[in-house]
Amino acid sequence: MLLSVPRLGTISPWSSKATDIARRCGLEAVRRIERGTAWIFSGEPAFDGHQILELIHDRMTETVLGSLDEVEALFRHYDPKPFAVVKVLAGGRAALEDVNMALGLALASDEIDYLLAHYRSIGRDPTDVELTMFAQANSEHCRHKIFNASWIIDGVSQEETLFGMVKTTHARNPAGTVVAYADNAAVMEGRSIARFYPGSGGRYGYRDELTHTVMKCETHNHPTAISPFPGAATGSGGEIRDEAATGRGAKPKAGLCGFSVSHLRIPDFEQAWEKTPGRPDRVASAVQIMLEGPTGAASFNNEFGRPNLAGYFRAFEMEADGVVRGYHKPIMIAGGIGNINAAHAHKSPVAPAALLVHLGGPGMLIGMGGGAASSMDTGANPENLDFESVQRGNAEMQRRAQEVIDRCWQLGERNPVLSIHDVGAGGLSNALPELVHIAGRGARIDLRAVPNEEPGMTPRELWCNEAQERFVLAVAAERIGEFQSICERERCPAAVVGVVTDNGGLVVEDSQFRNQPVEMELSVLLGKPPRMTREVRRRRPHPAPLALQDVALADACHRVLRHPTVARKTFLVSIGDRTVGGLCARDPLVGPWQVPVADCAVSLMGFKETSGEAFAMGERSPLAIMNPEASGRMSVGEALTNLAAAPVGELNRVKLSANWMAAAGHEAEDAALFDTVRAVALGLCPALGISIPVGKDSLSMRTAWEEGGKAREVIAPLSLIVSAFAPCGDVRRTLTPQLRTDSGETELVLLDLGRGRNRLGGSILAQVFSQCGDQAPDLDEPKLLADFFAAIQALSREGLILAYHDRSDGGLFATVCEMAFAAHVGVTVNLDMLAYDEAAHDVDGNERRPDLMLGRDFERVLAALFAEELGAVIQIRTSDRGKVLERLEGLPAHVIGSPNPRDELRFVRNAKPVFAAPRVELERSWSEVTFRMQRLRDEPDCAKEEFDRILDREDPGLTAVLTFDPAGDVAAPFIAKGVRPKVAILREQGVNGQVEMAAAFDRAGFDAHDVHMSDIAAGRVSLAGFNGFAAGGGFSYGDVLGAGAGWAKAILFNERARDQFSAFFARSDTFALGACNGCQMMSQLRELIPGAEHWPRFAKNRSEQFEGRFVMVEVMENPSIFFSGMAGSRMAIATAHGEGRVVFDSTEGKAIVALRFVDNRGVPTEVYPLNPNGSPGGITGLTTADGRFTVLMPHPERGFRTVQQSWHPQGWGEDSPWMRMFRNARKWAG
Repeated sequence: MLLSVPRLGTISPWSSKATDIARRCGLEAVRRIERGTAWIFSGEPAFDGHQILELIHDRMTETVLGSLDEVEALFRHYDPKPFAVVKVLAGGRAALEDVNMALGLALASDEIDYLLAHYRSIGRDPTDVELTMFAQANSEHCRHKIFNASWIIDGVSQEETLFGMVKTTHARNPAGTVVAYADNAAVMEGRSIARFYPGSGGRYGYRDELTHTVMKCETHNHPTAISPFPGAATGSGGEIRDEAATGRGAKPKAGLCGFSVSHLRIPDFEQAWEKTPGRPDRVASAVQIMLEGPTGAASFNNEFGRPNLAGYFRAFEMEADGVVRGYHKPIMIAGGIGNINAAHAHKSPVAPAALLVHLGGPGMLIGMGGGAASSMDTGANPENLDFESVQRGNAEMQRRAQEVIDRCWQLGERNPVLSIHDVGAGGLSNALPELVHIAGRGARIDLRAVPNEEPGMTPRELWCNEAQERFVLAVAAERIGEFQSICERERCPAAVVGVVTDNGGLVVEDSQFRNQPVEMELSVLLGKPPRMTREVRRRRPHPAPLALQDVALADACHRVLRHPTVARKTFLVSIGDRTVGGLCARDPLVGPWQVPVADCAVSLMGFKETSGEAFAMGERSPLAIMNPEASGRMSVGEALTNLAAAPVGELNRVKLSANWMAAAGHEAEDAALFDTVRAVALGLCPALGISIPVGKDSLSMRTAWEEGGKAREVIAPLSLIVSAFAPCGDVRRTLTPQLRTDSGETELVLLDLGRGRNRLGGSILAQVFSQCGDQAPDLDEPKLLADFFAAIQALSREGLILAYHDRSDGGLFATVCEMAFAAHVGVTVNLDMLAYDEAAHDVDGNERRPDLMLGRDFERVLAALFAEELGAVIQIRTSDRGKVLERLEGLPAHVIGSPNPRDELRFVRNAKPVFAAPRVELERSWSEVTFRMQRLRDEPDCAKEEFDRILDREDPGLTAVLTFDPAGDVAAPFIAKGVRPKVAILREQGVNGQVEMAAAFDRAGFDAHDVHMSDIAAGRVSLAGFNGFAAGGGFSYGDVLGAGAGWAKAILFNERARDQFSAFFARSDTFALGACNGCQMMSQLRELIPGAEHWPRFAKNRSEQFEGRFVMVEVMENPSIFFSGMAGSRMAIATAHGEGRVVFDSTEGKAIVALRFVDNRGVPTEVYPLNPNGSPGGITGLTTADGRFTVLMPHPERGFRTVQQSWHPQGWGEDSPWMRMFRNARKWAG
């Protein structure tokens, strides 16, 4: 038997949450609960012990023990050890070089000289704490030394730095940017809105505030390569903290996530172009990364409560120009937006004697040296140090910290937070110095005041570990009591760890050993380190030209659709909660068949607003192999052609995040980086009138290893990932790729910004035939792009565009296919104008020697179909053609085709089809990557059921059949009386869906109040004062003992809470609603709820995966007060849960079902994903005989406005049908 347990010296997130539950239940003597997995082996193993260990544990986060007797080691604590002194005065430079290698500090030669000179000047030896702190604070990851370096290229000194060039974009176009380069995130100018949140007394309400938008994108490449799930999870968590720690505190709202990896090589689905160069053992394979990394990122976003609404995925690997290119070190990018009160957008001055506060989880021996490790080529660091650099995530703890931040900014001008900084790379050793250095101050820190779960850590480990979910804040001493009260209510650990001083120095004191592990001037740490000089040479690429004469068009079409970069992304989208927060207006899944093809993401500014924000991504890295500058320009161009689908208005309102990746130091990559930054920042952005106020770089994108005695390496292409952000006027005008079939005769127009050049270099077509090409598409005319953007915005405003989709990976062929897939309709495209060749025609226009021109014509057809020049396809009414083309004057626009009734994709040249295939056949090819990945990752039968749904050509898609008028307000007569019954919006630690629930009840005429379970447990609030309560979605206690179970147990085993809930349920004038996590919790309170004794429990979804879906339900004939007058209605609703499958304890027939999943024809279903959790009979909502208490797994509170719906029928007004539920409750309350 072997036991896999959490890595010794760490505490798992599961343990933290389970231990919390025990304490809430009164088990105060329990210090810690931990879990492990016992593996029992029998028979003769077919593989050795090393292989067994690889299969049963994650080296990054787990330890394998040989017996139960060794489990005690999990709870063993060691005596603390003092810091070490590095004998620099005696040993000189060699001493620093030795410790640099031993600790993986990644100090450059000039930095070693700098430190040697400093310590000699002050006449003492450094501590290992100081050296590690310096290395982390000045790592490439934290300090961006290459972007701030001086450059000599081909012997010529350059005037500009990389960062200087990027900053020029803001200097030239500062309008609309509030904060740039000065905080954890950038801030974009917003507008005055009615912002909804609870006041200091807990009562929810709207407050008119000037509210700005926070923007940030961050990469977490190295940790994701080493351990994909925690690496991507903590990447997302770290970026969310960056947003939260902007100014004096912000609220993250919506996210994005992207991945670049090498060839997937899906088992039993390897593609012809997926040749393999091998990989080092320490990094995960591409398929591992894409099975685990996106799940890790989604898991953190889901549990924290931030919808992930956009992303990208590229698989790329090939040998070109003598170099093996690929992403063995992947790109994992996390980003997003949030909102911030304009009054809090800048940090306040911090006076001496202000207190420094540690907020969030405890320190642990994890993530040591992450900043330095991320700054090194993969394979350059000792393997054990790579493993030590990976963190673990606890989103539920970060949620608690965010709730504290929210309570603070919601105090408005009384916000007690003066300044805030997230704890990321380098841990406290980077965060606290930066916080006080920005304020122009110093600090005195008490090291032993830092919350710490491993007392055996050395001072270096305690000061520099990268345990996640932490912030540091400056709080005025006179406000600390108020701040601590907020933390206690939210059950978020907080500790005063130091005081601000006015001398510019940093002193860290250790009371355990009565010494000072750190005594350093902040100017030495952060202000004076040597500036790097990069002396490099250019080398223009010389890739081979394309040779496509042997390509068969049908084969090419299916290969392109199966390439992971083009293929369906449902396996990446459906694992994410895209509705939490209730402010999503456009997610990736489009139309009645929920096809993941949206060009951009759009969020709402508030629950009364139709204004919002849009964001989109652009990335064209393979082009860098031929033309690095073109790849940069095209990345910006793609982001903008994606964003054009949203009603953002003027192009100059757009703000970019630029995330740069390169293998710095490899041949000519540095010079290519310099030239690309210059092309984008000094050339393109000024020409377009846009700026780059935020971004990041990761310049160690080389993977090196030894195999069979030979040195091997894979070099990532120079990669610019662009994320474009902009405010939106009316989000309801956002365009999607779904072709309209209800608008009479229509046609498709191609806007070709490549002006017919149709360059195929770097295209997916080239890649699927293992080629690159030598002619890259480029953004040749910035003005043409600007005119295109303006034209699309104008046509959209006038209602002249029915559907929109940009042209990108896979070219025109993929664009048209995806538009057809989204609408379940055929399309006919005429290629004559796009493949026209003057050389093939005489002056009269007759064909010349067709036998000789066949090959040339075929090449032009290929180029027209698969070139990835910038552009877009729009659908217009045929009757509007004249008007549309008039507005497109000066732009290269071609009417190319129209929808057809045959449900067939048909491409015609010279009146003859050159390619035709049923839409279903092509959609199956496009969807096979998702099917294969889901089959590996999730329950295989579910994956097959979703894949086979495509075969149903007659599937009507989502519909709405209503037995009531959603515009009717049954609550209006009662609201008119001026009485607002009180409803408690309950939440427990980890719940994240309370605000949208409160907003729905508020709109229905209730007086909604924020009630934390700690309020009830402490006696601050009594349920006796409320007419009803609602318990919303989230992950109470991380759902570690079963979804909602910890929340329920904290009620059942707490005398005061149990008594209050029992009395509440026993009254005849009360009601309660439980949605998702609230449903799971209430189902386990059935012994307290009259009439609920036959309710089921809720188990893990049949798919064994979290499911975020928008699916059909039917309201049953039932007595629930919430569903009065709604019986028989069928409509779509958002679901987002991992444990929603109904399991009865033999009383199934006695439970009163209120809501059930139905298929798109209205038939009750258990078929995945129409029934996303596998509940028998589709059951997903229940009630009691008197109808006062109702539970359901879907989320009506996230879709009470039509604008919140992923899809809805044309003509719906402001209120969606789900608003009726809340108005019914108000009517019942009288």
